[in-house]
Amino acid sequence: MEYLDFELPIKELQEQYEKACKIGYDSEVDVSDTCKQIEKKLQEIKSEIYKNLTPWQRVQLSRHPNRPYTLDYIHAICGDTFLELHGDRGVKDDKAMVGGLGKIGDQSYMFIGQQKGHNTKTRQYRNFGMANPEGYRKALRLMKSAEKFNIPVVAFIDTPGAYPGLEAEERGQGEAIARNIIEMTRLKVPIIVVVIGEGASGGALGIGVGDKVMMLENSWYSVISPENCSSILWRSWDHKEQAAEALKLTAKDAKRLKVIDSIVKEPVGGAHSNKEEMFETLKKVIADSFEELKGLSEKDLVKTRMDKYTDMGDFK
Repeated sequence: MEYLDFELPIKELQEQYEKACKIGYDSEVDVSDTCKQIEKKLQEIKSEIYKNLTPWQRVQLSRHPNRPYTLDYIHAICGDTFLELHGDRGVKDDKAMVGGLGKIGDQSYMFIGQQKGHNTKTRQYRNFGMANPEGYRKALRLMKSAEKFNIPVVAFIDTPGAYPGLEAEERGQGEAIARNIIEMTRLKVPIIVVVIGEGASGGALGIGVGDKVMMLENSWYSVISPENCSSILWRSWDHKEQAAEALKLTAKDAKRLKVIDSIVKEPVGGAHSNKEEMFETLKKVIADSFEELKGLSEKDLVKTRMDKYTDMGDFK
């Protein structure tokens, strides 16, 4: 397990607990009381730290190297039923954007989402989760296929932003994202969106329009990352904590501002601390969300979705 700076007190107590248990095991000395005391203190420290996280600390948790990514969720939720589909039928297959068909119970879904890598090699392969225009066009192709066969869409957002390179702009990055947004507003099947990690800028919005939009407790959703905001306003990354506070990017902020519909609770310590629990929670959330939406007619589905987004930012 890797620990972030603010988690170091947890790391120290965890090491003490493991040492005490090992001493008891090796020497056959009864240290059960000591272990219980350390374990109790460990739970108290965890509760205190994770209950009072700052926005910047939540950003750090959303980027934790052990945190599950899109394909981890899909494979855990769908098992052997997942069939990945490739290519935008125009340029190539963008490895930063994944998608395909899978089942939860007897219900089929079209899953799409940005995929990051778990090590240096796979991070380069996945372009650090930053999709090119062909990635967004692949996502749109899959969503249109889902509409054709009346299959609901599930989108997982986890990106530091769309790829900002020259070649991406040459192939129409802005147009691809804008096209996805307008097409998603009028897609005639239910769309369930979950921000599972980073939700930055147009890269997130390109697959972020939905009937139900949710965020995991330690994810973030914003027009810009705290570091880039800091570099623009202060010409330095040193004010990223202040920028994170000002951007109102946490799940609680997004819920209060009605940008999202609900917050999905994570295990104490983040999604990576108990992946199996997180997978089961999200599986149930997706299934429950579809149950709420499946009774709506195509016309009502699109109208409700359009009304939801046109009402955003409207204050009396």
